[in-house]
Amino acid sequence: MVKNTDSVDRFMRAAIDEAKKGLSDNGIPIGSVLVLDDTIVGRGHNQRVQRGSPILHAEMDCIENAGRLSPGDYRRAVLYSTLSPCDMCSGAILLYKIPVVFVGENRTFKGPEEYLRSRSVDVRVVDSEECVQLMAEFERNNAELWNEDIGEDETS
Repeated sequence: MVKNTDSVDRFMRAAIDEAKKGLSDNGIPIGSVLVLDDTIVGRGHNQRVQRGSPILHAEMDCIENAGRLSPGDYRRAVLYSTLSPCDMCSGAILLYKIPVVFVGENRTFKGPEEYLRSRSVDVRVVDSEECVQLMAEFERNNAELWNEDIGEDETS
């Protein structure tokens, strides 16, 4: 499934490139790729702002862009995301039984990683300083938009 650290670095780099693409389109800098047999089959980035969508987080966009896959394909896939998946994205991971998720960072936001693990998902946190910096800077400059993305209001 995950062959070596070079693959992790290469695929996380692709997810970071997706995050930067989202940021350059005035969106939220979170990116994701779906890998099957050491090949990227889906790419995506958070497009809630760009497409006015309430659900197009990076992981959801990535899975959508991968198109229809067989249940067996999802069960062999690896998802890379620059940020810890939220409840919604974690639900998609569980629904399709994606067994391995690499997380770029979980310092600026931590989704239900322990719940995913309790459901037999192998969650591996890379703790990429580049991912942390992308999100920390975005949060500082766009607190209202970030809170909207994670379903928080200013008073929470």
